[in-house]
Amino acid sequence: MTFIVFVGGMSYLIYRSVNTNFELVDKDYYKNELQYQQVIDATKSANALSSAVQVRQANDGKIILELPEEMKDKIISGDIQFYCAYNSERDKKFELQLNDGVQLFNPKTVLPGNYTVRINWSSEGKKYFSEKPLTIL
Repeated sequence: MTFIVFVGGMSYLIYRSVNTNFELVDKDYYKNELQYQQVIDATKSANALSSAVQVRQANDGKIILELPEEMKDKIISGDIQFYCAYNSERDKKFELQLNDGVQLFNPKTVLPGNYTVRINWSSEGKKYFSEKPLTIL
């Protein structure tokens, strides 16, 4: 009887360990880690701007991204990522398409939850990076 309980318990533990989902922060975690100095430099550049990047949800539900004032008249390319730490299926990535330094996102494109918003952009050969927490209702 003891042997049967032991084998049953071990079988259950093996079943649970095989079916457990382990998600890394990023699919290319190790490759991105090697390039992290670039992120540090881009963050310093973003912190040196006159004001911080603003990401918020308006009363009508739209998500608003606003870059600092000095970025409004410049040609900007980059992307914005909504990173959900507890469920990678909720992660979303968009190209920056700014209108006078502001970009609006439809609330239907990003599911409600807690996100880390990563904004990565470049202008005039200089790279910028900012991370902001955002709770979408």
